Amino acid sequence: MAPNSAHRIVFANEKGGTGKSTTAVHIAVALSYLGARVVAIDLDPRQRTLVRYLENRADTAQRRQISLPTATYEVYEGDEAGLEARIAELTKGADFILFDTPGRDDPLARHVATEADTLVTPMNDSFVDFDLIGQVEGETFKVKKLSFYAELIWEARMKRSRATITEQRREMDWVVVRNRTGHVEARNMARIEQALSELSKRVGFRVAHGLSERVIYRELFPSGLTLLDKGHLGELGTSHLVARQELRSLLKSLNLPNFERGQSQLELA
Repeated sequence: MAPNSAHRIVFANEKGGTGKSTTAVHIAVALSYLGARVVAIDLDPRQRTLVRYLENRADTAQRRQISLPTATYEVYEGDEAGLEARIAELTKGADFILFDTPGRDDPLARHVATEADTLVTPMNDSFVDFDLIGQVEGETFKVKKLSFYAELIWEARMKRSRATITEQRREMDWVVVRNRTGHVEARNMARIEQALSELSKRVGFRVAHGLSERVIYRELFPSGLTLLDKGHLGELGTSHLVARQELRSLLKSLNLPNFERGQSQLELA
């Protein structure tokens, strides 16, 4: 991949129900609000959650006759070679390309995860989800071994490090995002935080706080609107305003290229 091509952001893990698609859509729209040219590819042709959300957004914009910043989007079915060819075509002139992957082991999901510039792994704050990246000892909650997925990404990052010099590629930045933390019991949250801190030092990911459990995210799906669509959402309550700030903080924590240039614009959105 050429060093000046679109920055690849991959939302991936091998478990469903972690808010992966919701997070991907909100990041795509946030980047679009900043003036970035964004392409979004849905690699789950069965559920198509990312594309359905953005289709709903396009329908709302047309029905209300309003302008809504958005991404170019499509569902991809095929092999790895075909995907890379499609990426090359879609990303001409694009700043970012986002991938939403299925919540299961999948060849294309593995491929895009290992080729990511920024790999985002959303997880709920539970040891059921933590087991995706590492296993803990039952009494002490200390990490005893890496999961297959963590080993896969570790090997990909090592390979990527060698290519950084020879192919002028970016280093992969792996970010584990803690979603839906609002309902987690404090002691359990502390145990997960400790386990994540320990594991992050071993395999080199960063930890970021994501989107809390809120009904608003499910309510927005049919209209395709996001929390940044100020003026189109009606009256927002305090919890919704807090959720918008969570989204801004998450985007900032991803440290995406050229993000700072539009930060003030996002604050006003």
